[in-house]
Amino acid sequence: MNIEYVEATPDIQTYYELRDSVGWNNFCIEQTELALRDRKLFVLAKDCDKYVAMGSVVGDGMYYTIVDVVVRPEYQGKKIGATIVNKLVELIIKNIPEGGRTSIQLIAAPGKEEFYVKQGFDILPTKDSGAALRKIIYT
Repeated sequence: MNIEYVEATPDIQTYYELRDSVGWNNFCIEQTELALRDRKLFVLAKDCDKYVAMGSVVGDGMYYTIVDVVVRPEYQGKKIGATIVNKLVELIIKNIPEGGRTSIQLIAAPGKEEFYVKQGFDILPTKDSGAALRKIIYT
């Protein structure tokens, strides 16, 4: 196994295959095309010519959300996901101006909360933040 990390946007097929590999539903093609085009940052992991993991960031310079952290099941437990998350955080930090600050959030898949705690994230609520909330809309 020779994992290489690249800052690149995956094509739709790769994106869908990685999400499928962990049992996640895919969004419609129109939404996926827009999301892939508008994501701030992407990190992909390759083993030879095969993409085995990904993670990406949406954000506006003050607030960022890490999304789509996916590692193919046969590659899990090898610190690939941790490397991707840490690379994304490093890229975000590079964009913070002197004297600035930023907030990075994410929603962990069930049972993956401790993975993110190990990467320095806090489970909400904390003394400074209430519970995280979300609303999903289907049309």
